[in-house]
This record gives sequence, C-alpha cells and structure tokens, in this order.
Amino acid sequence: MPFTISLAAYFVAAAIIAVGAGRLRRAAVPLAVLPFIGQLVLVAALSISTSAPASESIDWIPALGVAIGLRLDALTFILTAVVAGIGLLIVVYSYRYFSDSARRARFLWMMLVFSGGMAGIVASDELFGLFVFWEITTVASYLLIGFDDEEAEARAAALQALLVTTAGGLAMLAGFVLLAMEGGTTSISALVASPPSGTIMTVALGLVFVGAFTKSAQFPFQFWLPGAMAAPTPVSAYLHSATMVKAGVVLLLFLAPGFASTGLWLWAVTSTGLVTMVVGAVIAIRQTDLKLLLAYGTVSQLGFMVALIGLGYTAAALAVLVAHALFKAALFLIVGVVDKGSGTRDVRELTGVAARYPATAIAGAIAAASMAGIPPLLGFVTKEAAFDILISDRRWVVLATIATASVFTVAYALRWWFGAFGTKSGIAPLPFRPVATLMVVPPVVLAALTLLFGVFPAPIAEGIAEAAGQTVKLVAWPGFKPALALSAVVTIAGVSLYLALGSFGFRRLPTARSLHVPTGSTVYQGALRLLTTTADVVTGVVQNGSLPVYLAVILTSVLFLPAATWAFDWDATIALPAWNAPVEVVLAGIVVAAAFAATRVQRRMAAVLLLGVAGYAVAGVYVVYSAPDLALTQLLIETLTVALFALVLVKLPRRFGRSPRSLSLSSRVLVSVFVGGFVTMAALITSSVTPDRSLIDAYVSNAPDAGGTNVVNIILTNFRALDTLGEITVLAAAAVGITGLVTAARRRTKEEVA
Repeated sequence: MPFTISLAAYFVAAAIIAVGAGRLRRAAVPLAVLPFIGQLVLVAALSISTSAPASESIDWIPALGVAIGLRLDALTFILTAVVAGIGLLIVVYSYRYFSDSARRARFLWMMLVFSGGMAGIVASDELFGLFVFWEITTVASYLLIGFDDEEAEARAAALQALLVTTAGGLAMLAGFVLLAMEGGTTSISALVASPPSGTIMTVALGLVFVGAFTKSAQFPFQFWLPGAMAAPTPVSAYLHSATMVKAGVVLLLFLAPGFASTGLWLWAVTSTGLVTMVVGAVIAIRQTDLKLLLAYGTVSQLGFMVALIGLGYTAAALAVLVAHALFKAALFLIVGVVDKGSGTRDVRELTGVAARYPATAIAGAIAAASMAGIPPLLGFVTKEAAFDILISDRRWVVLATIATASVFTVAYALRWWFGAFGTKSGIAPLPFRPVATLMVVPPVVLAALTLLFGVFPAPIAEGIAEAAGQTVKLVAWPGFKPALALSAVVTIAGVSLYLALGSFGFRRLPTARSLHVPTGSTVYQGALRLLTTTADVVTGVVQNGSLPVYLAVILTSVLFLPAATWAFDWDATIALPAWNAPVEVVLAGIVVAAAFAATRVQRRMAAVLLLGVAGYAVAGVYVVYSAPDLALTQLLIETLTVALFALVLVKLPRRFGRSPRSLSLSSRVLVSVFVGGFVTMAALITSSVTPDRSLIDAYVSNAPDAGGTNVVNIILTNFRALDTLGEITVLAAAAVGITGLVTAARRRTKEEVA
C-alpha cells in the first residue's frame, strides 16, 4: 500500500520534527521535504504504470463497514501533485523566511500535519475517511493561522477560521450520514455511480454544500479567509492558494459526476459561485495590503471554479484550479520577499522595488498576468477554455457575470503589481534589505511553470481530460474566435478600470459598511457577541455556587429527554398489583414518612438520620422479595452514607440556612415532583416489560460449564468477573477514604482535648 505509506510519512515526519525540534535545527527542512518528494515520485510512477492498483483501503470500523479508502486515479494524481509540489517549494522557501530555527521547526511540523490531511482529502474515496482528513486540516490550519499566538489579531483570525469551518464540517458530516443511509454505502465512487434521489438526498446535498462553501470561502462565508492573512506568508501561500481553500472545490469535483444534473446543484452551486466571484473581485480592488488584495482575489477565483462545477464543467474547473494554484502561490511568496526586504506590504508606502529585486519583479509580472488572463500564460489558457465552453452552450447570463468579474480581476492584478513594484511619485524610498536567493527561487519556479504550461498546455489538457472524464480545450493560441474577442474586451476594460480608479482613488469606493449592508463578518461578530452574552447569563444562573441549583440542573437535564419521549410515545398497558404482601405497605409508609419528615426538619443531622431510616426500610423491601444480597448491600451503603454525612456535618452549621442564590420553595417542589415522578414511572415501565429470556436462558444453560449451580454467583464470578472486580475496587477505595476521614477526625478530636 505505497500511497497509504506516503500519507503516513507526513505525520511521521511531523512527529519527529515536533519532538526533536531542539536537536534537529537545520536538519528539520531536509527531513520535511522527504514526504513531499516521496509523494511526487510515487504519483509519477503510478501515473505511468499500467499495473498500478486502482485503490487502497484500510478497515477502520469493520463492524460498521467504515474504512479509509483511497482511490488512485488521474484526478487524485493531479491534485496530489499540486499539494505536494507547491508544498515542497514552500518548505524550501521557509528555510530562509524563518530565521529562528525553533519557529521554523514549529512551522514545519504544523505544515506537515496539514499536508497529510490535505493529501488524504484529495485521495479519499470514503465519506467518513474524507471527513477525518477534513478535520485534520481544520485543526492544523487553526494552528498555522494562529502561528504568531502572542498577537491578538492572529488568535482572533485563527478562532474565526476554526469556528466557521468547523461549523461547516459538522453540517457536512450530517450530510454524509444521510448520503450513506440513502445510498447504502460510504464509498464516494459508488454514490456517484448510483446516486440516490428524494427529499433526504436533497437535504444531504444542502448540508454538504454548507461544508464545502465554508471551507472554500464562498459567499456569505468568505469573510474568514482575508482575516487569515494574519498568518506568516508561507502559510498564506500554501493554505489559501493551493490547498485548504481548495478542499471544498475538490469535494464538489468528487460529487459532480453523480449529482450535477440535479436542480439543487445547478442553482445552489452556480449562483453561490457567481456571487462569490463578483463580491471577491470588487472588494479586492480596494485593498492596500498586498496579501489582503490576493486574499480577496482568491475568494473571487474560488467562486469562478465553483460556478463552473455548478454547471457541470468539471474539466474546466480543474484546469482553473491548477492554474490558480501556480500563479497564486507565486504571488503570495513574492509578497513575502517584498515584505522581508522592505518591511511593509502597504502599496502606499512601496516604491522602486522592481529596481532592487528585478528577478522577483519579473516573476511577479508573469504571475499577475496569468491571474489577469493575459496570453500566453496558463491563466489565459484556462480562462479562455471556460469562455469557449460557456459561449458554445449559450450560458449568456453566467458568461456576462464571469466576464464582469474578470474585468475587476485584470484591474486588481495591475494594482497588485504596480502597487508592489511600481515607482510612485511623492513617496520616499524605503531602506531595503537583501533577500536570500532561496526565497526568490520558489516563486520564480512557479512563474516559470505558469509560462511553460501556458505555451505547452497539452500535458495539462490530457491529464485533466482523463481525470474529469471530459475534454477541455487548452491551447496556447485559440484562434480568432468569440472567446478570444471577449478576452480582449475584458482585458481592455480591466486596464481602463484600473486607470480610472487610479485617478478617482481606490479607497473612495463605497463599502458594505458605508452602504449599511450586513456582511458575513458583521453577522459572525454579532453571533459571537450573542453567544458570549448568553453564556454569561446562563452560567450566572446555573453555576451560582448553590448546591441545590446544581442538583436541579443536573437532574432535570438528564431526565428531560426520556420524559419527553414517554410523553409522545406512551404505552398505557401498565398493570401491576398494589402489593405482594401486607408488610410492603408498612415499609412503604415508613419510606414516605421518613422522606417527608426529612424535608421538614431544620437540623442537618436529623435529616441525615431520617434519610437513613428510608434507606433501611428499602432494605426491608428487598428482604420481603427474597433478595438478601441486595438487602445487605443496601444496609452497608446506608450505614456508610450516614457515617460519612455525620463526619462531614461536624464542620457545618447544625441548622439549615437560607441562601439568596438557592432555589425557592416552589422550584424545589417542582423539581422534586418531576424527579420523583420520573423514577416512579421508570420503575413501573421497567416492571411491566416482558423481558427477553434469550440472555437468561443462556446464563442458565452455561452455568454448569462455569462450575456451579447458583446462577447469581456464576454471573458475578465468571460472566461479570471484571465488573465485580471493579465494584470491589470501588468499595476498597471507599473504605480507604472512610478510614482516612475517621482517623483524621479522631486526631483532631485528641488535639482539641489536649
């Protein structure tokens, strides 16, 4: 199972680096690159092998038929190559980005854990196995976004990302459960091959969409992604361009072949993607922070991919995904170079950077041009293919929306490059520091790949066609066609928009706040404030330091659900005799009288003794029913309880007091009646149920083989030996505790006498 081993290598390397960070020092980076190189080599070997297995599987919960299944097909190979290839370059980049070896090691083991989770997602063929890897990326991304945990901004951004994506993940898990129930399988490929239908399937898809949209920052959940830019640049480059934000897109790619024809899929996925694309592009153009600009650009381009998947164009969406991973990772890494060299990412403070870092500026120009869709780069090739498909299928509304968003994409690509590298009048040049060559190499490599695959896209096209089961027209020169004309119009309009907004002032554009429009961020902040306020109020009520309140909360919380179940599913066939012997009436009367008297007396010791009387009367009931062992146990328990109370009450006031924080008399009566009624009904229902004698008969028939004739003794010593041992252990611990209390009390008494 080579692919499974390659997945495990990420977690093994992470554990080694985490444990030995202080000793590894510079060896941490060479160790960290091994899993990435290993997966790249393995994917290359499997993709050209004619005898490679189609899947690998590990039984996880065999009794439930749950396994961690991995599929080894062209789609997995492409996505794995993106995850491992860009991850390898970022590990190399981090060697010089983090000057402190301890911080570097901490980043590396977190990134390896995340990479293992992401590699598991793109290869998963089992719903619940995919969910496990999904949550691994959620936890790892929380650690990475909050990497600088001493900064409040980083902690808040990490918490925001965790809450949003975890909530979506829980909704997705519910959807997975419904899909598995309806489809009769947890295999994604089996569900896609024979998709279930009906209302439950529709609900399941809706829940899965929530998980996918939150992870991939789709509207209205897009607000967490820009906040995550508080993370170090290598984190942003990896999580928010090539991996984490692609998880939702990958999930939709997996499910699209089986479900893209449904009405819910078409409208929900497509409309969400289009709205996200426009919103992200419009907000991106206003940003002055280079990373924030790229973050909102990522939101927009993720919407582009989701819209294509919603229409069933999975091949085109996969092509855009690959192109985006290359140019966006390069752009983020270039921002890191600029930030390290100048000490700022603000376009209002940067000038003359291109002259100081010419290689970085050229790589940035190539990557930004690819993002804008300028030929002959891969970004242009993939966008042109999408335009061509939309024109061929006459998707005019979708095409117009995507073209409009693409105009803004061209404008913010220009804003990014000129903001980072352009020479601006009236701005004093900043002092620049030399940047290590090892930080420049990864973005240059990514920009070169963007150019190479733009000029020679055939290998990408062949792999995507095999992976998606659809042909996609990826060519360096598409010819003079309507799609090319539309691309030219988009480019000219984008340049014009950039020039017009440059003179108008980007920051003067209206915002959602100025228009008084609620956003996802404001809703999230409001929900968080409501949650904390509610928690404060509830905690002040149920955790006010009053023991009666604690008991009331525990009892009512535990018993309310089964009581509600009885109320809606009542069986009125309970028929039991009033008593089996007259003495039971006497004993029951003693129990009732002692319990009632315990609620009326004012002295604590008297209440304890009365409760003991009730317990002894219950022991008498056991004797009447010929259960001497239970009666003896009851007598011992009551004696020990009374003794313990007596020892404790020595240090308490003799009389009960009244606390303003405690429950009122009416509340105590209500809780007592509810709990007493519940216990009574539970006893009646249990006593009226006809037991299944299969287990009883098995005990009786197997008793001789256990070496005895007394079935009760055999159960205690053989069939429930461990349980009995546990009970003995509990009693022994109680005896030790009582002995300690008695000894301490005697010692204090002697000291007081002395």
